[in-house]
Amino acid sequence: MNKHNQTAVWHATAHVPRHVAIIMDGNGRWAERRGLPRAAGHRMGVEAVRRTVRAAMELGIQYLTIYSFSSENWTRPATEIDDLMGLMRRFIRRDLADLHKNGVRVSVIGERDRVDAELLQLIDEAVALTTHNAALKLQIAFNYGSRAEIAKAARRLAERVVEGTITPEDVTPQALEAELDTYGVPDPDLLIRTSGELRLSNFLLWQAAYTEFVFLDAYWPDFGRELLEQAIDQYRGRVRRFGGVTPPSLGQTS
Repeated sequence: MNKHNQTAVWHATAHVPRHVAIIMDGNGRWAERRGLPRAAGHRMGVEAVRRTVRAAMELGIQYLTIYSFSSENWTRPATEIDDLMGLMRRFIRRDLADLHKNGVRVSVIGERDRVDAELLQLIDEAVALTTHNAALKLQIAFNYGSRAEIAKAARRLAERVVEGTITPEDVTPQALEAELDTYGVPDPDLLIRTSGELRLSNFLLWQAAYTEFVFLDAYWPDFGRELLEQAIDQYRGRVRRFGGVTPPSLGQTS
């Protein structure tokens, strides 16, 4: 059976999550187990990103959010930070044309401070070039921390209360959500973390309130379509009630 037919069969039997978020963990440990420098693991991690973007498109996923660099990663050795920044530059330069050609819309969430001007310019160019694409929305969490995101949103609302443009009663979950970096993107249906770690690490804390979690033992450089399908198969076995007694209709859960 060729890849096209495999995809058709899988689509026919699977309820595919609309939005998948991934904590891409384990690059360094993957390299260390092979006696390689951690930088080699990060390079292989970029290859896993490429495989995963292709697989997401083939499987009909509409939104893919990847955690590429957290606000806490600045505590890592300077040489490793330089490697990670360089990989982000090379990923944009090498892959942007193909992403655009295949209809991928790129967006980046996170803080811009401490990121050098050259990389910020590349990010802005990628976002501008792909802004009208719709085949897959690829959201990259870069220099991102969820607590800072929520605090920033709360601060904006507090400033409006002080200005008198809104009242304290106007500060609702919906109002705060509208100030988040992810506004306009549906909450993740499925969040995957590789490497066997069982935590969120300050990733999409607000947005993941009713997300289904799947934790995989595989390190990120080994991730691809097969493991993505395994995670989605686990997701398909879950009953999502969103705090209620019975699950909402299928259209509401995807």
